[in-house]
Amino acid sequence: MAKGGKGKSATKKKQLASDRKQVNYKLVLSSTCAVCKTPCARGMRYLASMQEPGAVGKGVPCILTKTYG
Repeated sequence: MAKGGKGKSATKKKQLASDRKQVNYKLVLSSTCAVCKTPCARGMRYLASMQEPGAVGKGVPCILTKTYG
Protein backbone atom coordinates (compact mmCIF):
# COMPACT_ATOMS: atom_id res chain seq x y z
CA MET A 1 0.00 0.00 0.00
CA ALA A 2 1.35 3.39 -0.98
CA LYS A 3 1.05 6.29 1.38
CA GLY A 4 1.19 9.91 0.52
CA GLY A 5 -0.18 12.58 -1.68
CA LYS A 6 -0.21 13.25 -5.32
CA GLY A 7 2.89 13.52 -7.43
CA LYS A 8 6.51 12.81 -6.71
CA SER A 9 8.21 14.07 -3.63
CA ALA A 10 11.19 16.26 -4.33
CA THR A 11 14.10 16.29 -1.97
CA LYS A 12 15.67 19.66 -1.41
CA LYS A 13 19.24 20.00 -0.31
CA LYS A 14 19.72 22.32 2.60
CA GLN A 15 22.69 24.60 2.23
CA LEU A 16 25.05 24.32 5.12
CA ALA A 17 26.39 27.51 6.65
CA SER A 18 29.91 26.52 5.62
CA ASP A 19 28.85 26.10 1.97
CA ARG A 20 27.50 29.64 1.58
CA LYS A 21 29.69 32.35 0.12
CA GLN A 22 30.54 35.14 2.53
CA VAL A 23 30.53 38.72 1.33
CA ASN A 24 33.56 40.82 2.22
CA TYR A 25 33.85 44.59 1.95
CA LYS A 26 36.98 46.71 2.21
CA LEU A 27 37.01 49.45 4.82
CA VAL A 28 37.69 52.84 3.27
CA LEU A 29 38.47 56.16 4.90
CA SER A 30 36.81 59.50 4.27
CA SER A 31 39.59 60.53 1.87
CA THR A 32 38.63 57.64 -0.39
CA CYS A 33 34.94 58.57 -0.22
CA ALA A 34 35.81 62.17 -1.12
CA VAL A 35 37.31 61.17 -4.49
CA CYS A 36 34.93 58.32 -5.31
CA LYS A 37 33.47 58.40 -8.83
CA THR A 38 30.20 56.77 -7.73
CA PRO A 39 29.38 58.18 -4.27
CA CYS A 40 26.94 56.22 -2.12
CA ALA A 41 24.73 57.45 0.72
CA ARG A 42 26.71 55.62 3.40
CA GLY A 43 30.01 57.05 2.17
CA MET A 44 28.67 60.59 1.94
CA ARG A 45 27.21 60.34 5.45
CA TYR A 46 30.58 59.11 6.75
CA LEU A 47 32.42 61.88 4.89
CA ALA A 48 30.12 64.51 6.42
CA SER A 49 30.58 63.11 9.92
CA MET A 50 34.37 63.10 9.53
CA GLN A 51 34.31 66.81 8.61
CA GLU A 52 33.12 67.63 12.17
CA PRO A 53 35.83 68.95 14.50
CA GLY A 54 37.29 66.20 16.71
CA ALA A 55 35.72 63.34 14.74
CA VAL A 56 37.43 59.97 14.99
CA GLY A 57 36.59 57.31 12.44
CA LYS A 58 37.82 53.86 11.56
CA GLY A 59 36.41 53.64 8.06
CA VAL A 60 33.21 52.52 6.44
CA PRO A 61 32.52 49.34 4.39
CA CYS A 62 32.54 50.24 0.70
CA ILE A 63 29.86 48.48 -1.35
CA LEU A 64 31.92 48.96 -4.51
CA THR A 65 34.64 46.64 -3.20
CA LYS A 66 32.39 43.62 -2.61
CA THR A 67 34.15 40.26 -2.94
CA TYR A 68 32.94 36.75 -2.24
CA GLY A 69 35.19 34.54 -0.24
